[in-house]
This record gives sequence, C-alpha cells and structure tokens, in this order.
Amino acid sequence: MSYNSFGHLFRFTTWGESHGPALGAIVDGCPPGIAIDESDIQPWMDKRRPGQSRHTTQRREPDTVRIMSGVFEGKTTGTPIHLMVENVDQRSKDYSEIAAKYRPGHADFTYDAKYGFRDYRGGGRSSARETAARVAAGAVARKVLGDGIAIRAYLTELGGVAIDRDRFDDAAIDANDFFCPDPVAVGEWESAVDTARKDGNSLGAVAECIATGVPAGWGAPVYAKLDAELAAAMMSIHATKGVEIGNGFEAARITGRENADEMEPGNTGPRFLSNNAGGVLGGISNGDTIICRTAFKPTSSILTPLKTVTRDGEAAEISTKGRHDPCVGIRGVPVVEAMMALVLADQMLLHRAQCG
Repeated sequence: MSYNSFGHLFRFTTWGESHGPALGAIVDGCPPGIAIDESDIQPWMDKRRPGQSRHTTQRREPDTVRIMSGVFEGKTTGTPIHLMVENVDQRSKDYSEIAAKYRPGHADFTYDAKYGFRDYRGGGRSSARETAARVAAGAVARKVLGDGIAIRAYLTELGGVAIDRDRFDDAAIDANDFFCPDPVAVGEWESAVDTARKDGNSLGAVAECIATGVPAGWGAPVYAKLDAELAAAMMSIHATKGVEIGNGFEAARITGRENADEMEPGNTGPRFLSNNAGGVLGGISNGDTIICRTAFKPTSSILTPLKTVTRDGEAAEISTKGRHDPCVGIRGVPVVEAMMALVLADQMLLHRAQCG
C-alpha cells in the first residue's frame, strides 16, 4: 500500500510527478466559509519557486497555482479543494543515464525494490518537486488557523556553518537568498554554496520553524502527540534526516534542573521562564512558542562521479546531470513552514472535535 495522504480531520493528498504535466494536492476537511483565492496561496508558492537565484536549481517554473474545486464565490464550501500546479520546464533527457543506474543517496534503488520499475525523469514522486503541492496545501491551512497564529521558518545552519544567535535579525530573513536571520553568515553561506556548485557537490542545512499564538491544549497524551505529528510531518519532507523539538538532542546532555522550564504566574496562565520543551509538554501544546528543527542532507544528485550499480547489478560510475539545488535545505524553508501549518490546522480541528 502506498501512502500519499497526511492528516486526520484536515487531510491532504498530493499527486503528480516531477516531469509529469502537472502536480498538486487535494485538501479535504477544510471548514466551509473561509475566504480564499489563488492570491492567498501564490505568495507562499513564490517563496519556494525554483530559479530565483544562482544558489538554487535553475529549473524555471512559475509554480502558478489554480483552485479547481472546493471554493465558490471566494469562500471554501467544505468540499475537497483541488489545487493544481502545471510543470512547464521539464528536461527529461537529462535523466536518460539514470534509467539504468542508481544514484547513490537517492531513492532510485528503493523505488525499484518496492515497485519493480520507476519514473526516472527527475525521480518522479521521489523528487522534491512534490513539495510544491505541500506548500499550496499549507497556504489553505494558514487560512484555517487564522491571523492569530504566526509561522516563521529560517535556516540556522548550512554546510556546517551555524548562525550567531546574538546577531539574529528577523528582518534579514526575507532580505537574502538563504532565509538567513544572521546577515554575517549570509556571506559565508554564499561562498560555501558557490564552491560546492562549482565542484559538482552539494551541502546540507538545518531549518528552524517557530509557531506563535498556539493556545495550550492542542495535541494528545499518547498516540497523537503534537510533537510526534510534527516529527512525522517534517520527516516526510524529501531529504530530511533528522528532527528536533525544542532543546532536542541537547536535552540529553544537560541536567534536569537545566532542562526544566520553570513557571511563574502570568496574565492568562503560567508563564514559562525558558522554552527547552519547544512549546510541547506530554504531547500537548503549553501555550509557548512551538519550536521545531529539521535537518536536510546534501542533495543526492550531484555532478561528482560516484560508484554505483546498474539495474542489472553491474558495477558502474555515475555523474548526475540536470538542474539541481546545491543545497536543498534553502528551498526547504517554505516547505517546513507549510508542514507546520498543516499539522497545526489538523490539531486545531481535532481539539475542537473532542473538547468543543
């Protein structure tokens, strides 16, 4: 059985391939009466759109989204919302070599192992092109959440070079090609990505996503923990190899006294003096800022020749042609934001269904 859907009450299904005629998402469970049109979705698509700088893939896709169903006279009807994005700049010939060879680090071999054949044009469903559909669905989720909840993601590390949090500047995030909040780190990252691209290589990155305005009480104590849902959502993104909530792995290196988020009385409930928990306690939101970090591996499709095997099991060498991101984590930032929105919208409806 192949899973292409995510969510419980607010559920979305993505469809389409990297080099097919189009791709998109079906969003089901959206409440009726929410004002939305393509102009509410397109700005988020533009953040993820390829070909906007030399630091990302040069594939030229406008990523123009069309609402095909579920909206009437500018409002959601409560029926499935069909979102479609046409592919206009495919170059399938660039992938002729990998039809018979497996790219190391990519899903080529495992797709063959599972299905017995695969769409080798850009990787088909295994391509990060699929994430365009998630961003479109995430824009709908943001409308469900409303203006009271703000979601913001940015890169905190690229190629092993981390930002200096003392220089954190929110205004800088949208002012550079890396969604970087540290203006000084931008120069270092730019040089690193340029070098990797010229060397036919790639780099990894870490994206941090925060959500503010989430009330206490969303989530569940055991099998639908808010942090577990977030981890599953982020791990489902292409090239993700690790997820942290709040203090993450650092919590294993410090004492209970250091990790505890002490509380004091606040105007609307307890006020936390720190946020090592990342806004989630016992699988349920505590009203503080939700903090989630996602680690992206270096892009697997690179020009550097690598040892591999053919579909027939023979030894070979491969150098992947085509247009690829030298650091997939850069355009992963709006995808992380979308998945945060999708999880929170689902959790909001689940909470309302159980608790009113």
